[in-house]
Amino acid sequence: MGNGTIAEEYLLEKLTEAKIHFERALDCKHTDFDDLYPYMIEHPQFFWYKRYVAWSELLTIVKLCRELEVDWTAQFSSRQEEYIIGKVMSGKVLDYWYETNDTKEHVG
Repeated sequence: MGNGTIAEEYLLEKLTEAKIHFERALDCKHTDFDDLYPYMIEHPQFFWYKRYVAWSELLTIVKLCRELEVDWTAQFSSRQEEYIIGKVMSGKVLDYWYETNDTKEHVG
């Protein structure tokens, strides 16, 4: 019954993709969302909405990992884990997602 390993690998890959998507949205970089809704770029609420969509995607993948007992925490700092467990995206999440706000280790 080797499907458990395949499912776990698949979920962890999707988790990585969701994390990158969220971090790209945080950094105001291009994501697939921009391609889906190019007209939104003209609206001030666009970046908030784009971040919300990416955050929702990340929480959904984490929820699936939890339900299937896949360890999702290895890819996140303890602070990021707290934000995800809290589920609410706030200015605090946006400002302090990265360990230090002045680091340049953001997504490329």
